[in-house]
Amino acid sequence: MAELELINSLFPNLTTKQKNQFEMLSSLYAEWNAQINVISRKDMENFNERHLLHSLSLALFYPFEDGSDILDVGTGGGFPGIPLAILYPNCNFHLVDSIGKKIKVVNEVCKALKLENVRTTHSRAEEVPGEYNYVVSRAVTNVEKFVPWVRGKFKKSKAKQSFKNGILYLKGGDLSDEIEKIKSNYQIKDLRTKLSGEFFSSKKILYIPMK
Repeated sequence: MAELELINSLFPNLTTKQKNQFEMLSSLYAEWNAQINVISRKDMENFNERHLLHSLSLALFYPFEDGSDILDVGTGGGFPGIPLAILYPNCNFHLVDSIGKKIKVVNEVCKALKLENVRTTHSRAEEVPGEYNYVVSRAVTNVEKFVPWVRGKFKKSKAKQSFKNGILYLKGGDLSDEIEKIKSNYQIKDLRTKLSGEFFSSKKILYIPMK
């Protein structure tokens, strides 16, 4: 429960509804994971840290503005998309995964949480139509493979935005070799600057602005 208390302190304007939704997540995933294995046992034991807080870490560095459209590629069981959809009820989230059973879990969790700002698609990222402000993902592949999947899926940035439309990629370890191959501008944020603990010591956000 320490992570839930930390989330409440990091995001002090959470409504009672949002707090209740975050509190429900662990038990919902425990129930569904017993039926359809989408989260490893070790990660399930550390769910609030490794899935909930890790997903929300994006908001500590790159907060979304109301009305933003966000595509979550390779969402798996719904991360980072579902926690972000709770945090940003006035943004629109499209969660995509190529594995149907994972999308089934996402749909059931969203139904239980009564999330109205999430839609899902069982598909490969390259086949998803539409344009978005941001594409988020958690280490589904090497960065140089990921960028071509979503290139061309971005809206034009608006002047009022605090940061340009682009990719927000959660990944750990040394990213230098992957970044060297993408030939793009980028920023790297170390999660350990805002979140303590061994799990976050090597975790990073890679932000790649896209035209």
